[in-house]
Amino acid sequence: MEIKYNKVYKPFLTAQQSRQIIFGGSSSGKSVFMAQRAIVDVLANKRNYLIVRNVAKTIRQSTYNELVKIINDLEITHMFDINKTDMTITAQTGYQIQFGGLDDVQKLKSITPLKGVTTDIWVEEATEIDYSSYKELTKRLRGESEFKGSKRITLTFNPILQTSWIYKEFFGKWDDTKTEYSDENVIILKTTYKDNAYLTEDDINGLENETDPYYYQVYTKGNWGVLGNVIFKNWEVRDLTEEKKHFDNYKNGLDFGFASDPATISRSHYDKKHKTIYITGEMYKTGLTNDLLAAEIKDMIGYEYINCDSAEPKSIQELKNLGINALPAEKGKDSVVFGIQWLQQQKIVIDTSCQNTKNELQQYKWKEDGQGNAIRIPIDKNNHLIDALRYAYVGEMIESNSRFVNVRF
Repeated sequence: MEIKYNKVYKPFLTAQQSRQIIFGGSSSGKSVFMAQRAIVDVLANKRNYLIVRNVAKTIRQSTYNELVKIINDLEITHMFDINKTDMTITAQTGYQIQFGGLDDVQKLKSITPLKGVTTDIWVEEATEIDYSSYKELTKRLRGESEFKGSKRITLTFNPILQTSWIYKEFFGKWDDTKTEYSDENVIILKTTYKDNAYLTEDDINGLENETDPYYYQVYTKGNWGVLGNVIFKNWEVRDLTEEKKHFDNYKNGLDFGFASDPATISRSHYDKKHKTIYITGEMYKTGLTNDLLAAEIKDMIGYEYINCDSAEPKSIQELKNLGINALPAEKGKDSVVFGIQWLQQQKIVIDTSCQNTKNELQQYKWKEDGQGNAIRIPIDKNNHLIDALRYAYVGEMIESNSRFVNVRF
C-alpha cells in the first residue's frame, strides 16, 4: 500500500500536539491528507477517529465519501468493513473511523468505538461550528485510558472570516508572513493550491484568475478573510423544530446544477403578515441526473409546487414527466437585483440543519469598484441556495410594489 502524500503535510503524520490546525486556500489537499492519515492511523497506530461537521447530513457527501474513495483507490477494501448505513469504517485491526454531526448531540455522545477509546477528533469545515460546540468536543477526549499516545483534535477549514472564534482562540502568536507555527500544545499549518501536486491545470487557472479581492485572498492565497460588502445581514439561525409544527405556507425553489455546481432546493414557510421567511430545509448535491433529482424533490416536499430556474425548460419538463409539480420561475430585466432587494426587506430565520444556506448568506457579496465601494452587481458565487430561495418567492415579488432602484448596499 503506497500512499502519495503532498509533502507539506508529512509532519502531521506524527505530530502529537493536542490541538492541530490545517487551514488555507481551496484545493490545497487538506481534507485528502486528513483522510489518508485516518486510514493509516486505524490500520497501524491503534487510533480511533471521530469525524464531525456542524450538521450531520453534510458528512456523507464530503468526508465519508473521501475516505471511501481513497480506500477504493488504494485497493485495500479487503482491510476494512465499510458500513454505508451507519457511516462506520472499521479496519481489520478493530479500530474505527466514525462520523457524527454537532446538530445531534445525544447521538454524538453515544458514539463509542468497538475497541479502545476515541483518540482523534477531526472537525472538517471547522468555521461552521461555534465555540460552545468545540468545548463540548474537548470533553470527548478526557479521561483515563490504556492508549499511550496523545489525544488530538484537528481542525481543517478555509479561513473565511477573521472574526471566527478559531482566530481568537489559536492565532494569538501567529505570524502572517509564515506558514507554520508550533508549541507543545498547538501546531498550525497554512497551505494553498501550490502545495497540492495533484491539481489539474484548469483547477490552478481557476484559482489564479480569481478577480474578486476577498475570494482571491481566502480561496487562492489562504489568508484570513475580512468581508465588507455582504449583501444579506437580515438573518439569524435557530432551532425551528417546534415552530415548524405550525407552518402551513410553504414555498419551494430549485436551482439546477450537476457537476461543479450543485443542484439546490430551498424549502421555507412564509409569514406574510410579519414579513418573515423561515427556512426549514435544504438540498445541496452534485451529480444528480433529473430522475435522481426528482426522487430527492419527492422525498423533501412530496407533490407541492416548486419554482425552478426557467433557463432550463427541458429539465423542468423532464421533472414534470417524472411527477414533479415543477414551474418555471419568471425572470425579467434585473430580476436578480430585484429579488435581492425583496429578500432584504424580509426577516430570514434559518433552521440549524440548513448549514449550506448559512454558509452562502455569510459570503454572498456585492462587487466592488477600485476604491472598495459596492456596486449593484452581486458576485456570482456562494448563491446556489440563495437563487433557489429567490425562485421560491417569485410570486410574492411580482405581487409586491418594490422597486430595485433602492437596493441597500
